[in-house]
Amino acid sequence: MSTKIYVGNLPYSVTDASLRSNFSEFGTVSSAKVMMDRDTGQSKGFAFVEMESADMAQAAIGALNGVSVDGRAITVNLARPREERAAPGARSTTGYRASHRKDVGYGTGGFGGGRY
Repeated sequence: MSTKIYVGNLPYSVTDASLRSNFSEFGTVSSAKVMMDRDTGQSKGFAFVEMESADMAQAAIGALNGVSVDGRAITVNLARPREERAAPGARSTTGYRASHRKDVGYGTGGFGGGRY
């Protein structure tokens, strides 16, 4: 079973191929993907790497977490499962409130909900 690793604070110069190359020193890499902005095509500064086993993943995390890449200390740790998000326009269980703060909204100190 493969283990997914999160790699953060990446410089924009890092590519899928360079990421795969660096992680392959610690074992078999199933996939390596730098997340790209769909509008600009530029890197978002983080990536996900899948290693073939948990032991290989732990070895890579231990060796690469905090290492400086092009002057930036990268963050390497186990990826958390993706959180479910509500569909756009879906009504939440608390209604249509934009905020859960009691001091924001009409009648709380001025136009736009701010306090003076």
